[in-house]
Amino acid sequence: MEAVGGLGGETWFRLGDRDLAMHVERTHALRRGVSLTDFTATIARRLDIAAEILPMSDQRVETMVVTPEETLPFQRYFVGLQCGPVVTRLEFHGAEQASATTQVLAALRNPDLAAIILCPSNPYLSIDPILAVADIREALDRVTAPIVAVSPLIGGAAVKGPTAKIMAELGIPADSRSIARHYGFLDGLVIDETDRSEAAAIGLPVHVTSTWMRSLEDRDRLAMACLNFAADLAGRDDKRRQDA
Repeated sequence: MEAVGGLGGETWFRLGDRDLAMHVERTHALRRGVSLTDFTATIARRLDIAAEILPMSDQRVETMVVTPEETLPFQRYFVGLQCGPVVTRLEFHGAEQASATTQVLAALRNPDLAAIILCPSNPYLSIDPILAVADIREALDRVTAPIVAVSPLIGGAAVKGPTAKIMAELGIPADSRSIARHYGFLDGLVIDETDRSEAAAIGLPVHVTSTWMRSLEDRDRLAMACLNFAADLAGRDDKRRQDA
């Protein structure tokens, strides 16, 4: 980036060489007509990632952050300005015209689908752009497998990132109940032990565990807790149908 600056270019995009390399390669591939889905699959193979990673759409959707002064592209807000400006609204340009890929819809319609788990990412910046694509949201409404989210908040704060800051700026209480209300389609919510006292007010089944992932073992433990919680929710639904 110092070389770019020396040539008079912008130097705010400082996420490291691997991030820059990924952006450059992705841009080149898309300009050659490679779909985002195919590019992602190729990169996953090269990085020895066993899981199938599916972008929500092969069409362009841009996250725009509206502030009192201006509307900012996501990267400028998140990287260049370090999430400093006050957020008044988020817009997802292109989402209304975008459609989910056939691969994503096939995964959501798979009769063997055991669960859908929303990771503890920022609901507004990370999850909402996906939900803004209409046929993804419609497919979720038809899913029979349990849908479980992990709250990104612990004690009213995010482990990292601007989730709590954005909620405050939008006038939303930074608690797990707000997370459940924001999504509106969950069958269950996983919250941290710190927030155990909130469980009764959330209004849907809750699993309480440690959600702070400091190690690979923590990640594995939390993933298994989510799967077991989803299986328990599926069992409850089966029993209700039998009793009916």
